[in-house]
Amino acid sequence: MVPTLKDILNLLDEIAPFSIAEEWDNPGLQVGYPSQEITKILIALDPTISAIEESSDRKVQLLLTHHPLIYKSLSHINRAAYPGDVIFEAFKQGISIVAAHTNLDVAQGGINDILADLFGLQNLEVLQEKESTASGTGLGRIGNLPEPVRLSAMIETVKKVLGTMSVMVVGHGDTEIGRVAVVGGSGGGMVPTASVKGASLLITGDVGHHETLEAETLGLALIDAGHFYTERAALRPFADHFKEKLKERVWDVIVEVYEDEKNPMRYE
Repeated sequence: MVPTLKDILNLLDEIAPFSIAEEWDNPGLQVGYPSQEITKILIALDPTISAIEESSDRKVQLLLTHHPLIYKSLSHINRAAYPGDVIFEAFKQGISIVAAHTNLDVAQGGINDILADLFGLQNLEVLQEKESTASGTGLGRIGNLPEPVRLSAMIETVKKVLGTMSVMVVGHGDTEIGRVAVVGGSGGGMVPTASVKGASLLITGDVGHHETLEAETLGLALIDAGHFYTERAALRPFADHFKEKLKERVWDVIVEVYEDEKNPMRYE
C-alpha cells in the first residue's frame, strides 16, 4: 500500500504526538498537501535549500526534518530569503515538508532517549517531566554509565559518538563521571535540574556563558557539543525505528537519511 501524506502525519502523531510539543513550536505540515502519495522520504535535521535539492535528486516526495521551516506566521514570503527560498523550491519540485521537533524531543523513544542509548546510559529517567503527559515523557534524560570514567575520557567518547571534532567543556579532566544527563539541541537551561538530579555531567548544546558559570559553581561538568551534533546523531536510529513502523503497516515507502548534511556553523 502507498500511504498519503496525511497517513504519514497520522503515524508521526502516534510516535511523537504533536500535542506534546512546546507552545512556541510548530511541528507537523510545513509545505505540501495531505492527499499526496508518498513512496520515498528523506530525513534531515534542517529544511534547507540543499536538503530540497537532495530530495529532488533522490526523487523524494517528503522531506521530514527535525527543525520546522516555519515557526510563526509569515507576513510575506521573499523568494530571495529563508524560509521563502525553501518554500518556493519545495512547491516547484513537488516536495512536501513535515517537521517533528519538540514533540520528538520529549517523546518516549525520541531524540533524547536515542542520545541516552548512544552513550550507553542505564536506569534511565526523564530529566524534567512534562506536565499533563504520559509517564516517561519530558525534556532530557538522565542515567548511569556502566562504569565511572574520567571527564577527559568522556570528552573523547562524545566526539566519537556525535561525530564532531571539537566540544566546549566545563570541569577538570580528572573529574569522575558516573551519572550523565543528556539534552539534545539547546539544554543550557537544564543545568540546575541536572545538578539537582545528581548528574556529574550534562551533555547538550547551545550553552550560554552564564549557564557555564552556573555549572562551574554547582560542580557540574558540562560538555557543549553544539546544537547540530547533539541532534544530528539521533537521526539514523530514528530513521531505522520509523522504517519499522512503516513496515508494520505494510506501507511501501523508502526512507533515507541526508548523511551529507553540514553544520552551518564551522570552527576555525
